[in-house]
Amino acid sequence: MSRQLNMDTVQQNFWKEELLREKMLCCEWYRKYGSMVKAKQKAKAAAHLPLKLPTLCPKAPRSPPHAPKAVPSRAPSPALEAPIQSEMYPVLPATRALLYEGISHDFQGRYHYLNTRKLDIPEMRYLFPITTNLTYGWQLGPPVKQGLVSCKMCSIESFFRKNGAFELLDPRDLAL
Repeated sequence: MSRQLNMDTVQQNFWKEELLREKMLCCEWYRKYGSMVKAKQKAKAAAHLPLKLPTLCPKAPRSPPHAPKAVPSRAPSPALEAPIQSEMYPVLPATRALLYEGISHDFQGRYHYLNTRKLDIPEMRYLFPITTNLTYGWQLGPPVKQGLVSCKMCSIESFFRKNGAFELLDPRDLAL
């Protein structure tokens, strides 16, 4: 697609406003979720550190094992727990078990797992909205079905102009 070179003031203002809006959306997302993303990146970096193996010492006479002292075990504090490494909440075990039952060709296995996972609302799957499209539908609640309230004759009568521009209608123009 070629670039338009004949931009007038209206188009320039539109693009300026559009780019400013996009920049503001990015800044707002970073302000809300930047710390969570940084914590996740640090956790991934720590997980990829090379594993240091202990060096082997020459064989020495072993001393008899001593009895370990009784040290009271402490429960790990919540501050020391590893940060969240995924944008998604963990899957329920029953849902994960669907992966291993059958094959996708028979509408089982991965196919059934993905369809079951798709039924959950995004708030139940993700910790925070990943894209701006998710932001629009975030926490809307269940969809509300609206019935059709118009009848066929109402739409036919309102389709034609009432100002007399087409006073004599052709019978072929009427949809019954």
